[in-house]
Amino acid sequence: MSENLIGNLSNLLSSVSLSDKKDTQATNNMGTAFTKELPFTLKDVKETKQTDLMRFAKYIKEGKAKNIIVMVGAGISVSCGIADFRTPGTGLYDNLQKYNLAHATDVFDIEFFKVNPKPFNMLAKELFPGPFKPSLTHYFIRLLHEKGVLLRLFSQNIDGLEALAGLPENKIVQAHGSFNGAKCINCLKEHEIDQVRTSIMKDQIPVCAKCNGYVKPNIVFFGEDLPERYYRRVAKDFPKCDLLVVLGTSLLVKPFALLTQKVDANVPRLLINNEIVGDFLNHNLSRMRVKDGMHITTCDGGVQEFCDLLGWTSELNQLSTSVKMNQVAR
Repeated sequence: MSENLIGNLSNLLSSVSLSDKKDTQATNNMGTAFTKELPFTLKDVKETKQTDLMRFAKYIKEGKAKNIIVMVGAGISVSCGIADFRTPGTGLYDNLQKYNLAHATDVFDIEFFKVNPKPFNMLAKELFPGPFKPSLTHYFIRLLHEKGVLLRLFSQNIDGLEALAGLPENKIVQAHGSFNGAKCINCLKEHEIDQVRTSIMKDQIPVCAKCNGYVKPNIVFFGEDLPERYYRRVAKDFPKCDLLVVLGTSLLVKPFALLTQKVDANVPRLLINNEIVGDFLNHNLSRMRVKDGMHITTCDGGVQEFCDLLGWTSELNQLSTSVKMNQVAR
């Protein structure tokens, strides 16, 4: 169960607004209303998925996509053994009951943490990156980089699997932070993450040597702003984007969810997901971007089919195998 918790946090952050966690139910209700009003069925979408993938594969093979932006959520890590947070018994909400919280999301709320950091620190013992290995989807994103067509990856995840798959750090924008560092929540003094982890593992609350404030890993809590690099890269990268690929995300978290609207109206957008989400979920087809495409399936299954059409299957498998072998050798 502990091996699932880091993914559970990613899934939680992919399902609740960081700016206002109380917006979740309203957003979910809106999505339900949209679904009831859709003039097409999920079956219709599935029947056109191969046509969409062929169209996007042709677009890439013709050299029209030179600055691809990929947006991902927790769905790309599900096949790695990282469970979602809603599943009874194994989901994050059920696992948080032992902390006696009024609201499950309090454990990731910065105001709550300022008063009582103990629940998060208890949970953090199981949240630190562990034994998970990248999925086929992670390697697909790496392959886009190897092909010289990936401009940037914008990720909601904190599991670090994108880098583990071999994607350079400068290609990754971690919208919700990471466990790569830590800082004091009062004076913002940087602290060594290894020391913070050691304290947490010993059931000690990490405190700042400078001001005695609480120290936490650099993951984004509810009530905190996203990293400065996120805003900088959004401003610089999205005007250059000539293809947007969205993978494994509910597109419920703002401001991340709004990124799909940052690309020019003429830029094609491809959704590979197990459900229709965000502004792909539009109850009026005439208002949808005509160049949009949707492939409703698992992320790994979708990218496998995509690579088959692109003629990249062998390279994808070789990349996945070589990275795994290097990791074993270490």
